[in-house]
Amino acid sequence: MSRKSRPCPCGSGEPYPGCCGRLHDGEATAATAEQLMRSRFSAFAVADADYLLRTWHPDTRPASIEFDPAQRWTSLEILGRTGGGLLHTEGTVEFVARYRAHGHDGELRENSRFLREGGQWWYLIALADR
Repeated sequence: MSRKSRPCPCGSGEPYPGCCGRLHDGEATAATAEQLMRSRFSAFAVADADYLLRTWHPDTRPASIEFDPAQRWTSLEILGRTGGGLLHTEGTVEFVARYRAHGHDGELRENSRFLREGGQWWYLIALADR
């Protein structure tokens, strides 16, 4: 199935072009912290390093991103959120991102912090376990 016709990796059930694809292509920006989080998961799934770097806050952004060709991101589950809405300037999104790598299934659990500056949401940092 082509990238253009498959369901969005973020799990919305929508086709990729009308969901996270439009954010990746620069046609739209994320309206909420959760939408940015979902689009960033999708960017990992489709190996879009440019989008990941473009949405990473300049204070914490790495110089580059390298993908493991043997790793495939398979699903995303949102566990919770605080703030991050249309009227907020910051928020968190807690999630589980599942993957398959080198023949084994795994998962990444994270509580990410997001900031909105200049009308744009940015990924800032993963919060430490409490």
